Amino acid sequence: MRHPRIPATRVVIADAALWAVLAAATGYGFRDAGAAARPVVDLLLPLAVLAVTVPLSRGRPMAAVVVVNGLCALGLADASTPANSHVLSLAALSCLLGVRVAGARGPLVVLAACLGVDVVACAVLRVPAVWWFYALTVIPAALLLPWLAGRHWRGRRELVRDGWRLARSLEERQYLVAERARLTERADIAADMHDSLGHVLSLVALRAGALELSPDLTDRDRADLAELRATIADAVEQLRQTITVLHEPQEAGTGTAEGSGGPSAEDTVADLLGRAAASGVPVSWERRGAVPVLPPLVERGMYRVVQEALTNAVKHAPGRAVRVGIDHAADHTRVSVVNAAAREGEGERATRVRADERTRATGGRGLAGLRERVTVLGGTLHTGPHRGGFRVTAVLPHQAPARPLTRTAASAGGEHPEAGAAPQSAELLAAVRRAAVRRTVAACVAPVAAAAFFVPAAAYLAWQLTTGVLPPSRFDVLEAGRSRAELGHLLPARTFPYPPDHARSAPRPPGTDCEFYRSGRDLLDQVDLYRLCWSDGVLVAKDTLEAHRN
Repeated sequence: MRHPRIPATRVVIADAALWAVLAAATGYGFRDAGAAARPVVDLLLPLAVLAVTVPLSRGRPMAAVVVVNGLCALGLADASTPANSHVLSLAALSCLLGVRVAGARGPLVVLAACLGVDVVACAVLRVPAVWWFYALTVIPAALLLPWLAGRHWRGRRELVRDGWRLARSLEERQYLVAERARLTERADIAADMHDSLGHVLSLVALRAGALELSPDLTDRDRADLAELRATIADAVEQLRQTITVLHEPQEAGTGTAEGSGGPSAEDTVADLLGRAAASGVPVSWERRGAVPVLPPLVERGMYRVVQEALTNAVKHAPGRAVRVGIDHAADHTRVSVVNAAAREGEGERATRVRADERTRATGGRGLAGLRERVTVLGGTLHTGPHRGGFRVTAVLPHQAPARPLTRTAASAGGEHPEAGAAPQSAELLAAVRRAAVRRTVAACVAPVAAAAFFVPAAAYLAWQLTTGVLPPSRFDVLEAGRSRAELGHLLPARTFPYPPDHARSAPRPPGTDCEFYRSGRDLLDQVDLYRLCWSDGVLVAKDTLEAHRN
């Protein structure tokens, strides 16, 4: 995930502040080391390395951690103590590693490699046990725990950022829903205008044309009727253009739901055909089969099929006979509206031309909208030339779908536009949850894996360092010449198994076996060693070996 770019001035100030804090810790460690500190190696070199690694951690945080870990490995070569202030710098850059790197695999590999370098350094330098304990406890904690804290901080920031993004997305979605409702209303208005007003205007134009042929009219009356018919034709054209404008946004991708713009509760197919016949349309119709009780949606759909077919017949084939057939079956109703054949001589080509004119005259709205309406109800619609005329056939099931589909969904194949795809907000929330789960698992598994590797070794080493301790008060009362049986209650149960080389090579009385004990329980610092030399179970000599010998 990309983060917003921070201005260069703020970057420089932040890096300078971090370098100042780490430099102060390094300077304090140099001063605390006293006379044994080396200015170049213990002060100037670390400050120069930090001046490079702090800005480097922005672009290459893993490389910065590796470089600072090298300072810690160099500190293990100190003969006085393994502890140094570089571990604070290592912890700071490990935390930045967790903040600036999203993945876990790469950083874990780098942290493991750093620990491997420290362990190898201890083995090569043959450091005492205290150095090993430091390398197996303090340095892993400085690498792993700050990295986990940085990942947690990063996760919280991403969660907040994704929350605001989701809020903006929901606001945009709310706006789109409102816009969709507005466009749906526009489409419903267009459907009502086409289905109802267009049908009425066509009937009025037909009646005006019939009145022109009346022998009782004067020439002026016929001229007025011709003008009236032309005005109606212009109104129909303007209505078509208005419907086109209302449909324009709808075609951009927003569907409209079925259910509005139907006939009144009292209006039936018989009433519609009666009005058409009274207007002079030569229409005949036949109803076959037992008339079932149809759901309102199906009744409305059947009404619209007949209305649209009659409108097209009056508009594009005036004076032609129209046959309407309604066949009721057990589970569906079949509606068929057929224009009479063309006059002799017009032929099939003329019929195809008129069929094309129908589509152009209605802008593709009538039959296309009717097909969507029928598909929404789970039915099928077939239109096309038939025996020199034109036929519209619809099959409507008696049981409409429980959840009517949108028209756009129906025209796309009958699937709901939101089916098969989760909302964007749900997908985003799921992605954020998966990322949070991954971070939580990494935060739990990484310490457990590290503990499984380092804790047993560190615990065993700590047990050896603390159980082989001979207190100074007891060491003082030990006297040479006394037997082990007499002194056994003053001695610890175990000896210290890791004396340094200078203690092992110190001169000893001939013919004796020497044992070593620590004088204190300090785990992070060297303490003086006590050496007891025995011969045949009798204490021959006791010595104090200094912890540090140059």
